Amino acid sequence: MYDYAVLWEWVMIAARWTHVITAIAWIGSSFYFIALDLGLRKTPSLPPLAHGEEWQVHGGGFYHINKYLVAPDFLPEHLTWFKWESYATWLSGFAMLVLLYYVGAELFLIDPTVMELSVWQAVALSLASLGGGWLVYDGLCRSPVGRHPTALMLLLFGVLVAMAWGYTQIFSGRAALLHLGAFTATIMSGNVFLTIMPNQRIVVADLKAGRRPDPKYGEIAKQRSTHNNYLTLPVIFLMLSNHYPLIFATEFNWLIASLVFLMGVTIRHWFNSRHARRGNPHWTWAATAVIFLVIAWLSTAPMRGLPEEAALDGRAARFAAAEGFAEVTDIVAGRCSMCHAAEPGWDGLHWPPKNVRLETAAQVAHEARRIYLQAGITHAMPPGNLSYMEPEERAAIVRWYRSVAG
Repeated sequence: MYDYAVLWEWVMIAARWTHVITAIAWIGSSFYFIALDLGLRKTPSLPPLAHGEEWQVHGGGFYHINKYLVAPDFLPEHLTWFKWESYATWLSGFAMLVLLYYVGAELFLIDPTVMELSVWQAVALSLASLGGGWLVYDGLCRSPVGRHPTALMLLLFGVLVAMAWGYTQIFSGRAALLHLGAFTATIMSGNVFLTIMPNQRIVVADLKAGRRPDPKYGEIAKQRSTHNNYLTLPVIFLMLSNHYPLIFATEFNWLIASLVFLMGVTIRHWFNSRHARRGNPHWTWAATAVIFLVIAWLSTAPMRGLPEEAALDGRAARFAAAEGFAEVTDIVAGRCSMCHAAEPGWDGLHWPPKNVRLETAAQVAHEARRIYLQAGITHAMPPGNLSYMEPEERAAIVRWYRSVAG
């Protein structure tokens, strides 16, 4: 039987690769169309009902693009809809959330030092926050405040700050920031699936029926597209945050996440101003640098980690009771714990990589799968085999893990 842990790891790799591919496609098309829209010019030669035009050159060819705020007098047979990039990105991202944080809830989602939760409670809170977040956001956009873009953006920023703080009061630091990214990505995909695309279908249906489409549908779609444009960069940052303990494992991780949204606004404002030919607001880069330095300063707060002796229950207890566990614990202590410690002994390391600590038997049992994959099956750890782990030691790790996992 093919090794379950390896097979599961390849499922994760496939899901992550799919997510990256589709996210590149979605972000690329989103950034392109915002830049195109901002760069449109009104000229005397515009066709009837056209709002603006843009000439572009790429790949050895020239492109002449006209935009219609409502619709042209006729609709061509072939019409390209930009939607599948968004749908595939959210679906693949949700698949990763299930595979890593729901299936591995005890390891990655739940932190007993933050809140005592059962697996089903943690998963239920996760799902409720994603669905409820969309309802709150959509309600604000449809409310009277939705007609005032600046007020709406400030209110939405307050919601994001509240969610950042709330997630860190429920989940592990790593899961909290990942969920804030998923929360924001759900809003973005919801904009496409539940607002932008339905509005475009109404316009197309009116045009085919010979009716004059109402311009409000285009205005609403433009508002939601603009929100997506400013939220994209923070989402990317949050999705990568789980690789860096200085982001997710610090005392002020929720404040760091909140400030990231401000950096997203300042960076996109510079690009949007450039594309709209409104000059080069270089102050945005200064503001971004200041915010980044504040984030770096906040990250120096004490890091959150596992308690000295994490409770041994469920799968971890089986690994701790398995034959060969004492030998593996000694191997890890000699080859890994100098780095994976609350105070690493390796020069240049000031915190454990990815906040993984392997100082106690309980911590080794909890990290059984990662030890097996990183040091048993592959030679990823120790990096460069700096601590000279022997082949016999790697074989002992494999035997121990497989005695439980099969």
